[in-house]
Amino acid sequence: MTDLSTKLLDELSVDEAARPKAPPVPEATDIHRRQGRQLGAIHSHHLREMGQVGAILARIEAQDAPPEHLKQLVLSLDMAENFRAFGSICGRECQVLKFHHDIESADMFPRIEAASAGKFREIVAKLKAEHEVVHELIIRLSRAADALAEVPSEAHFIQAGNTFRKLEEIVRSHFGYEETELEEAIGYYLGSI
Repeated sequence: MTDLSTKLLDELSVDEAARPKAPPVPEATDIHRRQGRQLGAIHSHHLREMGQVGAILARIEAQDAPPEHLKQLVLSLDMAENFRAFGSICGRECQVLKFHHDIESADMFPRIEAASAGKFREIVAKLKAEHEVVHELIIRLSRAADALAEVPSEAHFIQAGNTFRKLEEIVRSHFGYEETELEEAIGYYLGSI
């Protein structure tokens, strides 16, 4: 496991250019591919949840730029409550996403690697490395969300928002790669997830 805790937020990446391509599974049928697309349905749920968090973030940010004469109201009680709510929602989504990746890394990936006689070893290694990046971002967002809930300040909100956006960007990329490269393998080697 790589220590990513010292990297700046902008340095965290899944290095899309280094992603290996999955070997074809010639025996895979349309039924197998359909079974493999179950992962996409699960991912869609997570992305909808993240989209809702993003919408909340955008609504709060829209209130965060009042005219100069109203600046003192930015951190009013209502804004503080919005910050706290955003922090709580981020924390919940972090827990759900981490659970999803833990299941993949501990169960699905090893089963695919074993059933394919190691043909998916490079793909699994890359996906696990990407999970480390996502996990680091989850840790950072969880901390930022806790800080925001504890002290609902503009600075804590900006940190949580920036971390959330980075997490969402990486997760969208990761999910797309995972779905594409494992579609046949999931259905053929596992039958379903």
